[in-house]
Amino acid sequence: MTTELTRPMPIRTGKREKTKVQNRQLILEAAQRVFAELGYGATTVRDIIRATPLASGTFYNYFKSKEEVFQAIRDDSALRIRPRLRAERIRAATIEEFISGTFRTFFQYVHDDQGNFEAIRRNRTDALRIRMDTPEIIAGFEELREDIETAISKGLFPPVDADFLMAAIVGVAFEVAERMLDRDDIDPPAAANFATALFLGGVRAIPHVAAPREKSLIEKTGIQNTAGL
Repeated sequence: MTTELTRPMPIRTGKREKTKVQNRQLILEAAQRVFAELGYGATTVRDIIRATPLASGTFYNYFKSKEEVFQAIRDDSALRIRPRLRAERIRAATIEEFISGTFRTFFQYVHDDQGNFEAIRRNRTDALRIRMDTPEIIAGFEELREDIETAISKGLFPPVDADFLMAAIVGVAFEVAERMLDRDDIDPPAAANFATALFLGGVRAIPHVAAPREKSLIEKTGIQNTAGL
């Protein structure tokens, strides 16, 4: 029997919660524009606040510094692209599909979200460091490494070093994306075709690594068999 005390309360999004979401989004959108215009290094918190209709005190209710804002922008971006990248890799039936699907999806996302990527390009050294250190981006790198390991176990990839290959894919993806955005004619398919051809021509030549040796019972437990068995 359901009583007033046991009946689940409906989850409501009140005006205050909506305002908090809207304010956070206003700050992120303003910061994205300011970073793209002034560069990360030259941007101050005051610059970001001036680009919003919010009071300075409101900013600090959400972020402590411009570094936190920048990381939030990168994490939000990673959260949007990671499921799409992983879906492409999971359904890949060949090494070609794995590599091309990863690059095609990433470069198209960069094209569609240019404002976000422009925010890191005016001060590349500092921005690159922060870009690679955000939790969601690091999680994305780990997903790529895990998917490579799965592909190796399925025979899609030869037994290469999954960690090195992950780093190589990430490095090429970000560097080619930056050069792509420098061009007047931004062409994601051309960038994807180039990166894919580079990897398909080189992956098969990468030295293979030995499979990890399974530890013996003694190594696992530290207990020697004294019974002669």
